[in-house]
Amino acid sequence: MAEIREYDIEALEAGKKKNQIRLKKNLIIFGCIIAVVIVLALIGNIIKDAIWGGDDEISASGPYIATIYVQGTITSGQADTFGVPVGYQHNWTLDKIDELMADGNNRGLIVFVDSPGGGVYESDELYLKLKEYQETTKRPVYAVMGAMAASGGYYVSTAADKIVANRNTWTGSIGVTIGTIYDISGLLEKYGVKTQTITAGRNKAMGSFVEPLTEEQKAIFQSLVDDAYEQFTGIVSEERGIDPEKVKALADGRIYTAKQALELGLVDSIGTFEDALADMKKEYKLQDCEEVDVVYKDNSLLGSLFSGVRIPDFRGGDVSAILNKIDEESDFPISYECELLK
Repeated sequence: MAEIREYDIEALEAGKKKNQIRLKKNLIIFGCIIAVVIVLALIGNIIKDAIWGGDDEISASGPYIATIYVQGTITSGQADTFGVPVGYQHNWTLDKIDELMADGNNRGLIVFVDSPGGGVYESDELYLKLKEYQETTKRPVYAVMGAMAASGGYYVSTAADKIVANRNTWTGSIGVTIGTIYDISGLLEKYGVKTQTITAGRNKAMGSFVEPLTEEQKAIFQSLVDDAYEQFTGIVSEERGIDPEKVKALADGRIYTAKQALELGLVDSIGTFEDALADMKKEYKLQDCEEVDVVYKDNSLLGSLFSGVRIPDFRGGDVSAILNKIDEESDFPISYECELLK
């Protein structure tokens, strides 16, 4: 019996090695196919652009009101695994607003916001660009809120001459977060992993996953959050004409319904996109203007081929799950983003 059992184990080990070799070969073949497709797509896209050029120009037959979309997280350079742009495209949006400012046919701008917020830098940069549009052109800007316009999404909306929330909008979440700082030193100790961080300056590595925060470091991080919070509440107070102390009383990070936001003076009315468009036309005598959507579209062959494709994650285990979670929550060191809605 002992010999048979030994023979079976050897057979199983041999079979296991064959399966591993077969899997490696399949992965190599799959990788080669993907690489060839990407190269062909890039070549095709270069040829396409050379012949036809870009096709994201704003097309209007006469005077028009532009609608630009702020959907998803407000951050720079969002792309999927293949490098295909996805979601809100920050630099593209800023460039399009510049184009609108220079376009004599443009008569107004509607910003449709459906976002949980995003980075402090990007949210403020978009806010400032909308203010520049107003001051340079003297044209109206309306913000129309979708399902959510929270934190940085609300921050951006305050630049508008009028804010219109959908009756089902969640907004507010006026506050700042530096995210969750993890200390996995106990986990590493459990698995016998030792780390050594070499720094010059006792706070250079603060926020490291492998060392707990000191009281001094907590105070440093808190000061960063507090400064950003003062900026946020100051803008809300200035743009909405609300007393600073009243703003701070309502800016405790909570989410408000459209009705609650209207009662607090955070929005001007509750309605639909169509209501906002009709109001702008009436208030600013723009009845002869058409409405033109300014939407980012990835027209590359690479984007067409890999749109919606996701590479499966073959990693497993509890430790991997924890590390993945840490990685997901480390995108924004400091942000105007609603944790619940992101």
